[in-house]
Amino acid sequence: SAQLWSDYLSVRLHPKSVYVIRQYMHDGDCGCLEAFGQGESLLQDPGCVEELEDRLHFYVEECDYLQGFQVLCDLHNGFSGVGAKVTELLYDEYSGKGILTWGLTPVTSNTALNLFPPQDSQKNFFRLLNTALGLVHLSRHSSLFCPLSLSGSLGIK
Repeated sequence: SAQLWSDYLSVRLHPKSVYVIRQYMHDGDCGCLEAFGQGESLLQDPGCVEELEDRLHFYVEECDYLQGFQVLCDLHNGFSGVGAKVTELLYDEYSGKGILTWGLTPVTSNTALNLFPPQDSQKNFFRLLNTALGLVHLSRHSSLFCPLSLSGSLGIK
Protein backbone atom coordinates (compact mmCIF):
# COMPACT_ATOMS: atom_id res chain seq x y z
CA SER A 1 0.00 0.00 0.00
CA ALA A 2 2.50 2.61 -1.20
CA GLN A 3 1.26 6.17 -0.77
CA LEU A 4 4.46 8.24 -0.97
CA TRP A 5 7.64 8.07 -3.05
CA SER A 6 9.55 7.15 0.09
CA ASP A 7 7.45 3.98 0.42
CA TYR A 8 9.36 2.57 -2.56
CA LEU A 9 12.76 2.99 -0.91
CA SER A 10 14.46 -0.12 0.39
CA VAL A 11 16.26 2.03 2.96
CA ARG A 12 14.07 3.38 5.73
CA LEU A 13 14.44 7.11 6.38
CA HIS A 14 14.37 8.66 9.82
CA PRO A 15 10.93 10.21 10.47
CA LYS A 16 12.57 13.61 11.07
CA SER A 17 14.14 13.57 7.59
CA VAL A 18 10.87 13.41 5.65
CA TYR A 19 8.43 16.32 5.61
CA VAL A 20 5.24 15.62 3.71
CA ILE A 21 3.45 18.57 2.15
CA ARG A 22 -0.10 17.39 2.70
CA GLN A 23 -1.95 19.75 0.34
CA TYR A 24 0.19 18.64 -2.62
CA MET A 25 -0.02 14.87 -2.11
CA HIS A 26 -1.49 12.68 -4.84
CA ASP A 27 -4.91 12.99 -3.23
CA GLY A 28 -4.33 16.49 -1.83
CA ASP A 29 -6.48 19.61 -1.98
CA CYS A 30 -4.43 21.73 -4.38
CA GLY A 31 -3.33 19.31 -7.10
CA CYS A 32 0.21 19.67 -8.41
CA LEU A 33 2.97 21.92 -7.16
CA GLU A 34 3.57 23.53 -10.56
CA ALA A 35 4.65 27.13 -9.98
CA PHE A 36 7.59 28.76 -8.23
CA GLY A 37 5.24 31.01 -6.25
CA GLN A 38 3.28 28.03 -4.91
CA GLY A 39 6.47 26.56 -3.48
CA GLU A 40 7.59 29.89 -2.08
CA SER A 41 4.23 30.49 -0.41
CA LEU A 42 4.43 27.12 1.38
CA LEU A 43 7.26 28.49 3.49
CA GLN A 44 5.41 31.70 4.25
CA ASP A 45 3.28 29.69 6.69
CA PRO A 46 4.83 30.08 10.16
CA GLY A 47 3.80 26.53 11.14
CA CYS A 48 5.60 25.05 8.15
CA VAL A 49 8.75 27.10 8.80
CA GLU A 50 8.71 26.13 12.47
CA GLU A 51 8.35 22.43 11.60
CA LEU A 52 11.19 22.68 9.07
CA GLU A 53 13.44 24.47 11.58
CA ASP A 54 12.70 21.86 14.26
CA ARG A 55 13.67 19.04 11.90
CA LEU A 56 16.79 20.90 10.80
CA HIS A 57 17.89 21.65 14.38
CA PHE A 58 17.43 17.97 15.25
CA TYR A 59 20.22 17.10 12.80
CA VAL A 60 22.38 20.18 13.39
CA GLU A 61 22.58 19.41 17.09
CA GLU A 62 23.91 15.93 16.25
CA CYS A 63 26.89 17.40 14.38
CA ASP A 64 30.27 17.75 16.07
CA TYR A 65 31.57 20.14 13.42
CA LEU A 66 28.98 21.40 10.96
CA GLN A 67 30.70 22.54 7.77
CA GLY A 68 27.68 23.22 5.61
CA PHE A 69 24.65 21.93 3.77
CA GLN A 70 23.83 20.26 0.48
CA VAL A 71 20.47 21.07 -1.06
CA LEU A 72 19.04 19.05 -3.97
CA CYS A 73 16.14 20.77 -5.66
CA ASP A 74 14.00 20.35 -8.78
CA LEU A 75 14.16 23.50 -10.88
CA HIS A 76 11.33 22.82 -13.29
CA ASN A 77 8.37 22.82 -10.89
CA GLY A 78 7.16 24.45 -7.69
CA PHE A 79 9.91 22.81 -5.67
CA SER A 80 12.26 25.47 -7.07
CA GLY A 81 10.32 27.94 -4.88
CA VAL A 82 10.55 25.62 -1.88
CA GLY A 83 14.30 25.21 -2.45
CA ALA A 84 14.76 28.96 -2.81
CA LYS A 85 13.11 29.62 0.55
CA VAL A 86 15.01 26.76 2.23
CA THR A 87 18.38 28.06 1.00
CA GLU A 88 17.38 31.55 2.12
CA LEU A 89 16.55 30.16 5.57
CA LEU A 90 19.89 28.32 5.73
CA TYR A 91 21.76 31.42 4.51
CA ASP A 92 20.15 33.63 7.17
CA GLU A 93 20.40 31.19 10.07
CA TYR A 94 23.83 29.64 9.32
CA SER A 95 25.62 32.49 7.56
CA GLY A 96 29.13 31.16 8.15
CA LYS A 97 28.41 27.72 6.70
CA GLY A 98 28.71 26.61 3.09
CA ILE A 99 25.60 25.84 1.07
CA LEU A 100 26.12 23.62 -1.96
CA THR A 101 22.96 23.58 -4.05
CA TRP A 102 22.20 21.17 -6.89
CA GLY A 103 19.47 22.35 -9.25
CA LEU A 104 18.02 19.33 -11.06
CA THR A 105 16.03 19.34 -14.31
CA PRO A 106 14.50 16.43 -16.21
CA VAL A 107 15.42 15.36 -19.70
CA THR A 108 12.88 16.36 -22.32
CA SER A 109 13.51 15.26 -25.87
CA ASN A 110 13.21 17.79 -28.68
CA THR A 111 10.69 15.63 -30.49
CA ALA A 112 8.55 15.38 -27.37
CA LEU A 113 8.58 19.17 -27.01
CA ASN A 114 7.41 19.57 -30.60
CA LEU A 115 4.62 17.02 -30.14
CA PHE A 116 3.04 18.69 -27.11
CA PRO A 117 -0.52 19.84 -27.69
CA PRO A 118 -1.15 23.60 -27.36
CA GLN A 119 -2.42 23.31 -23.77
CA ASP A 120 0.99 21.93 -22.78
CA SER A 121 2.65 25.16 -23.90
CA GLN A 122 1.49 26.59 -20.57
CA LYS A 123 3.37 23.77 -18.78
CA ASN A 124 6.46 24.54 -20.86
CA PHE A 125 6.13 28.22 -19.94
CA PHE A 126 5.85 27.32 -16.23
CA ARG A 127 8.87 25.03 -16.57
CA LEU A 128 10.92 27.83 -18.17
CA LEU A 129 9.79 30.40 -15.60
CA ASN A 130 10.39 28.03 -12.66
CA THR A 131 13.86 27.21 -13.96
CA ALA A 132 14.79 30.88 -14.45
CA LEU A 133 13.49 31.93 -11.03
CA GLY A 134 15.10 28.92 -9.39
CA LEU A 135 18.48 29.68 -10.97
CA VAL A 136 18.38 33.28 -9.76
CA HIS A 137 17.11 32.67 -6.23
CA LEU A 138 19.07 29.51 -5.49
CA SER A 139 22.36 30.97 -6.71
CA ARG A 140 21.79 34.13 -4.62
CA HIS A 141 21.74 32.20 -1.34
CA SER A 142 24.20 29.41 -2.13
CA SER A 143 27.95 29.29 -1.75
CA LEU A 144 28.06 27.17 -4.89
CA PHE A 145 25.17 26.45 -7.23
CA CYS A 146 25.42 23.60 -9.73
CA PRO A 147 22.60 23.09 -12.22
CA LEU A 148 22.40 19.44 -13.31
CA SER A 149 20.66 17.87 -16.26
CA LEU A 150 21.33 15.02 -18.67
CA SER A 151 20.39 17.33 -21.52
CA GLY A 152 22.51 20.31 -22.50
CA SER A 153 19.62 22.75 -22.23
CA LEU A 154 18.67 22.29 -18.54
CA GLY A 155 15.38 20.84 -19.74
CA ILE A 156 14.28 24.01 -21.55
CA LYS A 157 14.17 24.70 -25.25
